[in-house]
Amino acid sequence: MGVPPHPGASSAQVSARMSRAPRRETAPELALRRALHAARHRFRVVYPVPGNRRRTVDIAFTRARLAVFVDGCFWHSCPEHGTRPRANEAWWAGKLEANRSRDADTDRLLREAGWSVVRIWEHEDVPAAVAKVEDALDLSRGRRPPRAATPPGDAPGASPP
Repeated sequence: MGVPPHPGASSAQVSARMSRAPRRETAPELALRRALHAARHRFRVVYPVPGNRRRTVDIAFTRARLAVFVDGCFWHSCPEHGTRPRANEAWWAGKLEANRSRDADTDRLLREAGWSVVRIWEHEDVPAAVAKVEDALDLSRGRRPPRAATPPGDAPGASPP
């Protein structure tokens, strides 16, 4: 899906703000990478997507063939936090839909190449994101993902103390 040429910024302030927005090395991505590194995981960053080397994986576990993306709520249309600008509304609708379509195509390319894909929203809690990645790593390595710990008194069928 192509996006028509940009109609121009609605103001100089908007243009300046958008041009300063980082494309990679965002705070949520760096926080996840630090936490994964602290958990003794080793990975590659900005790794080319097999089948389309113009696209890259944010965090790649090459041996496990696991691709992790940290998606921004605005740019990837988060159902919980995604917003739509009022200025140039039609253009932005097409642009954001093209981003979602490209994400789906990237996921397809990776899966066809034998990779697993984990997408994490920028607003997700870092420990929860690490757990999601570790579960995917366990699955890719043939291990069963850890089950949620249930306190002994809360186990199904357990009688109260």
